[in-house]
Amino acid sequence: MHPVLAMAIGIVVMMGLIIFTKMHAFPSLIISAILIGILALPFGDVKTLTQVVSTVTGGFGGTMTSIGVVIGFGCIMGIFLEKSGAAKRMALTILKLVGVKNCDVVLGLTGFVVSIPVFCDSGFVILSSLAKEFSRLTKKSMVGLGGILGMGLYITHFMVPPTPGPLAVVGTFQQNGMAIDLGLYILAGLAISVPLFIFSVFLFRYFGKKYPDLVVPYEIDRSKYTAAQLEVLDKIDAKAKAGEELVNDDFAALLAAEKLPSAGLSFATLLIPIVLIFANTLVGQIGSLSGTVFANVVSFLGQPVIALFISLCMGAFWLCKEYDKKTCVDLMNAACKDAGPIVFITAAGGALGAVVKATGAAGIMADWIVATGIPGIIVPIIIGVIMRFPQGSGTTAMITGSAIIAPMMGQLGINPYLAALALCLTTMCPSYLNDSYFHVVTNFSGMDIKTSLKTWSIGSILVPAFGSIILIILSLFIH
Repeated sequence: MHPVLAMAIGIVVMMGLIIFTKMHAFPSLIISAILIGILALPFGDVKTLTQVVSTVTGGFGGTMTSIGVVIGFGCIMGIFLEKSGAAKRMALTILKLVGVKNCDVVLGLTGFVVSIPVFCDSGFVILSSLAKEFSRLTKKSMVGLGGILGMGLYITHFMVPPTPGPLAVVGTFQQNGMAIDLGLYILAGLAISVPLFIFSVFLFRYFGKKYPDLVVPYEIDRSKYTAAQLEVLDKIDAKAKAGEELVNDDFAALLAAEKLPSAGLSFATLLIPIVLIFANTLVGQIGSLSGTVFANVVSFLGQPVIALFISLCMGAFWLCKEYDKKTCVDLMNAACKDAGPIVFITAAGGALGAVVKATGAAGIMADWIVATGIPGIIVPIIIGVIMRFPQGSGTTAMITGSAIIAPMMGQLGINPYLAALALCLTTMCPSYLNDSYFHVVTNFSGMDIKTSLKTWSIGSILVPAFGSIILIILSLFIH
């Protein structure tokens, strides 16, 4: 069978298994990889069924080797930031810088930072209580506040490693011979995320004005607050009734009523691995430092496994220093449970990619696309949406999409950073009923399904569309 037809059948079967059956994404990807290999026989050096299996397991093992430990460490670091209160401390710090009048931006920026290591679902649950307090006290719509918070979390979750999805995309591209440096990709992801976030702020402020009545009721359930928090809330209530304007310190006092880690430690735990990875990239570009002790030390510390391990230790021994051994180990166990499915799905995506590359299907498709004259950057943009729309999981879409796109890169003639960014960007689109994060944003913002479809889902289409325009323009100048 023609390799492209074999790949098409395998992808359709994989999607069908994930959407319509009880099959998890991990075995679905492996089944798809084996099916493509069998249908495309013989191809390259693969002549037998046994060699098909060897190709699948080789791709799985290669991917697991490159990013398995990194994803595990990243999940553990994320849960320490989540449970220690570091996320709320970062929100308090950003509040002091940005001001209460821009409380929606405070929420979005906090989400933007927090979601780099923390899953966006968990981040929204943590920060939604703060969003509701802002809504209750400032009378701003939760459509706007929840949307900006949700999009701040959403953007970096898809665009900036060490979040598992973009990390897997980088790993897949590297395995296929693309010279993508993780440190530079982090910078590129952050650079494209900034205009996306600014666009989302204006978009969801508009949506908030369209739905001004979705405000958290002023009366509160006092049983849900500590005595210290209630004391602060009563003072804020008195100021509001007296017609006085609320200031930063009012909300700062509300957060300060909880026992939170210091701002320096909270931000350091998040930023140190990113700084170390980037330092490794920077030192590698300076030829005069090559082979020196300094360069070797920086290279060692800047390896993603080591950088994240340092952050993990900071979380265990400093952020969570008040926790006993059992609590700390239980948190790590919970993080490992979260990491397990992601690691296996990522490695299964590597298996699929190995088969697609070995059959030559991706190369043939790329030659067809180039012959039509379609700009190469359009391909990862389209593949991202196609992989995301039917099955709802952005991470699965990024992993599957990268397995298809990476082997094509030699023929498409586009910058690998732009291709990887385009794929990650459009796997955001759309977030609707089959996406767990859609329901998190909807429920914790107090929206009904209809309102969420008209606001959050539309936003999850418009933000990637805006980003795609930026990447298409950049592709004209960056090759």
